[in-house]
Amino acid sequence: MKAIVIGYGSIGKRHATILKDMGIETAVVSRREVDFPLQYSDLESAIKVFGPQLIVIANKTNEHYSSLNEIIKTGWKGKILVEKPLFHKAYKFLLQPGVEVFVAYNLRFHPGIQRLRSEIQTECIISVMAYVGQYLPSWRPDRDYRESYSSKLEEGGGVLRDLSHELDYITWLFGRWRRITAVGGHFSSLEISSDDCWGILVETEFCPIVSLQMNYLDRPGRREIVVVTDKHTYKLDLYKGIFEIDGRIDSFEIKRNETYLNQYRSLLNGNLDMLCSWEEGNNILRMLEAIETSKQRQEWIWNEEVMYDLR
Repeated sequence: MKAIVIGYGSIGKRHATILKDMGIETAVVSRREVDFPLQYSDLESAIKVFGPQLIVIANKTNEHYSSLNEIIKTGWKGKILVEKPLFHKAYKFLLQPGVEVFVAYNLRFHPGIQRLRSEIQTECIISVMAYVGQYLPSWRPDRDYRESYSSKLEEGGGVLRDLSHELDYITWLFGRWRRITAVGGHFSSLEISSDDCWGILVETEFCPIVSLQMNYLDRPGRREIVVVTDKHTYKLDLYKGIFEIDGRIDSFEIKRNETYLNQYRSLLNGNLDMLCSWEEGNNILRMLEAIETSKQRQEWIWNEEVMYDLR
């Protein structure tokens, strides 16, 4: 098995290291010199010479589209994993036969998220409150946060896209969004051109009230979800490793790369149902655009394709 990873920033390095440690022959595509055993300076050469069966797109968000387009033009066939979000904005893109694209929303493979999904399957969900926040300057301590793509609107940065895991697991757990409204932007003193804080309200197929807050500001970081059903109250703290049902607390431990490893195992073993599909990844892009449109118009944005049906 051979894989190439496009991009060698912090997330590209993580993907390349994980694949190499899994025993997969891995090469990196980067225009700059990097500390990895096998490197190509351009994607076309990497595909033709190295001959991968898996390609991981892990460069800047605003470069995902051009990278995927370049892969398609070579005629290569196989599986592609794109770091989230799929693109920095919605595009019309026609995949070729033999190419399968998935989006790396690895929180689907978090044991707490998976347990929550199992617990609520047969319950009527009344409300959901999700929260995620992490201080941007602490993300990459060895690098000035102002130089990262996260800080740059023009490179597809911003908390709305960086932390879009929440949008994915909300729709994965509670159904596709029916309507959405939001307030957000750059409110802090961080020296960035991208957004740093959002408050979002969503109605989904299976839940009438989903509220989400996300920011680049929390110290220490937080990632939590509260689900109220007609039978129970569930609380999940992903950072502290706590799962709570009606006040009864269970603790769990998770290793740093466990969700990534489980994602790759599912992808390589053909167990694709758990992965974020091409269609689901595009739906998140439509959701991102609806959020930004809602802010501009100061009104609800409807998704007419989704019928409301409480479970």
